[in-house]
Amino acid sequence: MSEAFNAAQYLVDRQVDAGLGERVAVRSAGRTQTYGQLQDASCRVAAGLRALDVRAGERVMFVASDRPELLAGVLGAFRSGAVAVPVSTMLTGPELTKVVADSGARVLVVTPEFADAASTAMAAAPDLAHVITVDGAEVRTPPGVAVHAWDDVLAAGAGTPPGPPGRTTADTPALWLYTSGTTGMPKAAMHRHENLRAVCETYGRDVLRIGPEDVCFSVAKLFFAYGLGNSALFPLSVGATTVLEPRRPSPEVVRERMAADAPTLFFGSPSFFAALLASDLPADTFSSVRLCASAGEALPPTLYHRFTSRFGVDILDGIGSTEALHIFLSNTAGAVRPGTSGTPVHGYDIELRDETGARVPDGEPGGLFVRGASIASGYWCRTDASRAVFQGEWLCTGDTYTRSVDGYYTCMGRSNDLLKAGGIWVSPAEVEERLLQHPSVAEVAVVGAPDGDGLVKPVACVVPAAGRTVDADELVAWCREGLAAFKRPRAVVVLDELPKTATGKIQRFRLRDAVADRLVQKPATQH
Repeated sequence: MSEAFNAAQYLVDRQVDAGLGERVAVRSAGRTQTYGQLQDASCRVAAGLRALDVRAGERVMFVASDRPELLAGVLGAFRSGAVAVPVSTMLTGPELTKVVADSGARVLVVTPEFADAASTAMAAAPDLAHVITVDGAEVRTPPGVAVHAWDDVLAAGAGTPPGPPGRTTADTPALWLYTSGTTGMPKAAMHRHENLRAVCETYGRDVLRIGPEDVCFSVAKLFFAYGLGNSALFPLSVGATTVLEPRRPSPEVVRERMAADAPTLFFGSPSFFAALLASDLPADTFSSVRLCASAGEALPPTLYHRFTSRFGVDILDGIGSTEALHIFLSNTAGAVRPGTSGTPVHGYDIELRDETGARVPDGEPGGLFVRGASIASGYWCRTDASRAVFQGEWLCTGDTYTRSVDGYYTCMGRSNDLLKAGGIWVSPAEVEERLLQHPSVAEVAVVGAPDGDGLVKPVACVVPAAGRTVDADELVAWCREGLAAFKRPRAVVVLDELPKTATGKIQRFRLRDAVADRLVQKPATQH
């Protein structure tokens, strides 16, 4: 049997025991919460869940904005031995219905913004017994489901001493995170208590070098792996402060948080860094920040250079996944190579393999495999998918990469996103980087679509820069000048925005469907 261990004790009790009980753990909408107060709130939640007869291993789902109640709720679920399941707040009612039913959640915690979607989902959730409403959320519950106010749950647990958490070990299930669903029904990646400690003591400690004086602000929300690490696991593991913002991220929200909270670590995605560059934020907006981090998809070198030049702060680009809980390949401070995902994070092993499973030589593309202590144990009730992705100790990421002779890894795209043009493999990322260098382009995604003969050709889906118009033939010529001729897009489709998941990843399958009937024999078209 593995060691006794509980993530809430590791993240909160350890700091209080070290004399940091009065240190600010959370800042949110003008409120602060110390480590001592966070410990008390999480203990009350754990006691309240036990009062509702929630047993070890049962799921507590959170449909909630980033606020102290969500953090205390997740920690309380950990503490009680239940499984915390924070889910995307961007799901519609029907989408949420599928996730609630799939999880078999016994408890649903809801904040007011998402009461309607949660009400729809409850109607098809046979295992649901209790709904906990935060800040007066008004929900419609089916027969047999009890409603409890958040404050009443806390009151039921008043006076609960910290004591030892529920009987959990390093191997006890702690957290389910649903994949973003870029290609179908989301799947729940199951993580143990130990996985949470693992990412803190690898990426958090060795890449971010996070310390107690840091203040973390992430535009990625708590409901998915990247945001959970940024806003909860890393800061709490060292006694630092997290800034929780319940609103949807925007450049203006970032400006407000930077001015009010002076974060030292800022976490974003390539798409959001592009939005910041398209805004009128002053050059000193990030003056308090010592490092930025980027994940979700590859950060184009053009965006990297434009951001660092304008705002004067470095970005560490890396790659992680829901299944790995956080980042396992990353650039590091003082050793950034733009256009790459950096080198393996300490504690992770990386292999690039061909279709037969053999390792590929440096410079050749191969499927990316990773192993490390934070890898999920599998997908909930998805046997075939689990066997395909979780292969012994190794996780098959579905990404295609190359490795340089000195150990830097470069993303070529998702394995099913690579294109063949004239019988030669083309990386969409390479074409996208060239297009982003053109002043008329704000965002771009290159996908494959069949032409009139059924041959797959590269198509550039472009969002124009503010105040600019896109000339399709000009963009094709631009690519021809900077790339081998076979890599140029055969068509250009102009869009108002690119479809994205809640995590900011471009939904290329939707783009492929949208442009499939637009590709014609002429070099470029517009829509």
